Amino acid sequence: MATISSAPAPAGGPAVPPPRRGAAWAEDAARLRAAATTEPGRLRIIGAALALLVVVFGAVTSWQIADRSAAADDVVHRSQPLSADAASIYRSLADADTTSAGGFLAGAQEPRAVRERYEKDIANASRLLVQAAATTGGSEESRREIALLGEQLPRYTGLIEQARATNRQGLPLGGAYLRYANEQMSTQLLPAAQRLYEAETRRLYADHDAARSWPLASLGAGVLALAVLGWAQRRNYRRTNRVFNHGLLAATAASTVVLLWLSVGHTLARSGLDEARTHGQESLKVLNDARIASLQARANENLTLISRGAVLAEDKKSDKYDVDHARNMKVLDARLTAALRLADDAEGRAPVERAAQGAALWAQRHSAARASDVKGDYELALAQVIGGTDKNGTSWDKTSSGSSFDTVDASLAEAVAHEQREFTEAARSGRAALGGLVTGAAALAAVAAAAALLGIGRRLSEYR
Repeated sequence: MATISSAPAPAGGPAVPPPRRGAAWAEDAARLRAAATTEPGRLRIIGAALALLVVVFGAVTSWQIADRSAAADDVVHRSQPLSADAASIYRSLADADTTSAGGFLAGAQEPRAVRERYEKDIANASRLLVQAAATTGGSEESRREIALLGEQLPRYTGLIEQARATNRQGLPLGGAYLRYANEQMSTQLLPAAQRLYEAETRRLYADHDAARSWPLASLGAGVLALAVLGWAQRRNYRRTNRVFNHGLLAATAASTVVLLWLSVGHTLARSGLDEARTHGQESLKVLNDARIASLQARANENLTLISRGAVLAEDKKSDKYDVDHARNMKVLDARLTAALRLADDAEGRAPVERAAQGAALWAQRHSAARASDVKGDYELALAQVIGGTDKNGTSWDKTSSGSSFDTVDASLAEAVAHEQREFTEAARSGRAALGGLVTGAAALAAVAAAAALLGIGRRLSEYR
């Protein structure tokens, strides 16, 4: 019997259509739909969904807590130290200006202690500027102010040296050089230092807000994972009448631990960071402002005697430096009142109270010195401001306005050191509350996912 073979299609005949690509996908989808209509198929889908939800919960928690932990670490080790350094730069510059004016008043032979204090202030400001330039990071505003300070500081010190050299020669031009140096400090250096401090403080507040913001995504994922785990166990109970599935119960327990750890840990972290900001940083800001105001007031007091009415205020009648002194003393009083309100313990309140008492006594002694100067008794006024002995042989070392300023400055330095310690302790406590949560959340999520799969697998084994 002959074998009949099919002849090939003649050239030009109709082409055979290729198989449809969607056919395989359609078959797979049909098999999945068929599997989903059976209990084992549903259990496999439920197990995969549970494992995925728990893994997502752990991953989101690790990510968000790592982000907040990094922000808290920045608060402790970067932004707050930079803000403190910026405040120290301002204080060093202001103190250098005050000290140079005081040394000028002492006469041609400047006391060695005064000279050493001035040089220490300039060296400290220079060191902190270099340090800030190396650690300020990507802040364009901070880098701009640091560059301006680095450019203007040598000019200021040059003017001071010129004033000293002229003063040693007994020439009155030294006072003009000193006033010009003070103008450079007041209009260039101190405003730049103030802007640097404000920029770094804003970054500190931004890091603080980032560290304390609630991890809503991870909390939502945790609640969803627990809800689905609860639903799966209820479904299992209704179909098998078994109260517990050990795998699902373990997954629920692990997820609950992560959610509670997340909630409690972040609540403690927020509490520590809030305490650091309220009882530390806010107090530090007020105290730094008070100390700066006192330094400026002291510089103005010294310059009042140096200028001797050569520079007038806007009203063209009053001495400019005396008017500035009065304004800075009002700022000092206001900041001290605010610092007392913010002080939350006796150790922090005591130095502020001493500073307030010193400021009140300073105002009285300044008024007495101004009265002597207005009467024409310059030698007595000088002794009442910087100390020493007047023409009658009376010593003013312990009763001068300068000694009151020293009390205010030392008390404020003590208060700043106390609040700095409180800030660091509270911020570190808040940061420590997040410790271990990143690794713990990931590990517990992995355990929960494995337990959920084992629990579902146990149910699937009943159908084999």
